[in-house]
Amino acid sequence: MNSSDNTILITGGSSGIGLALAERFLEDNNNVIIVGRNKAKLDEAKQKYPQLHVHVCDIADEADRVALFRWVEKEFPTLNILVNNAGIQQRANLLQAADHWADYRKEISINIEGPIHLSLLFAPHLAKQENAAIINVSSGLAFTPGVWVPVYSATKAAIHSFTMSLRLQLAATGTEVIEVLPPAVNTDLGGKGLHTFGADLNEFVDSVYSRIKQGDQEIGFGASEKRLRASREELEEGTKQAWENFLKNNPEFQ
Repeated sequence: MNSSDNTILITGGSSGIGLALAERFLEDNNNVIIVGRNKAKLDEAKQKYPQLHVHVCDIADEADRVALFRWVEKEFPTLNILVNNAGIQQRANLLQAADHWADYRKEISINIEGPIHLSLLFAPHLAKQENAAIINVSSGLAFTPGVWVPVYSATKAAIHSFTMSLRLQLAATGTEVIEVLPPAVNTDLGGKGLHTFGADLNEFVDSVYSRIKQGDQEIGFGASEKRLRASREELEEGTKQAWENFLKNNPEFQ
């Protein structure tokens, strides 16, 4: 994938990994559009980086996704890179979750429906562009589910599977399909202060960005990189150990 002179759309681009990627793309002379639900956060990002283009869109909403695609087709007809980054993460005790289905349905809509639908919408457009790519941000939890975030983990496993299919189906079009699999990163995903133990955001994004530029198609970091080549037994043991450690540190969860 060429690292400059692209037109790039990043969902969930007003903070965290999305905004950090936007910063790197801007530094390499790209035209960058970020979208998100929160207009105030988008405006804050644009104030910091005036060259950004911003657009309000609720990725969980089908009509908003279609409207976003039509807007991009009209305003940015040379768009050649889609970054499906938007996501939310919620803890769930499955014995106490039934009354909160609306919350988990929204998690599914943002994390699965959003990137799959946007990929379907943009794929024919991208097939006509030079140096086209779709970058899907999944998670190391696609391989070793965080038992305390079961819906999130399931959505990321689904995106990993979809990305593999997408890569093969689009191969003949020349559209590159890249999957980024973060470990826990120090952002506010899941709630403010919950991921302070995670990888440094800038170290993570610097590594990811350098590997995008060198042509890698599956990109992990730290613990998530190891999971890409781990055995079934190692993944199962890692899941169990992580769950036991979580319960030890969060006894009120049960």
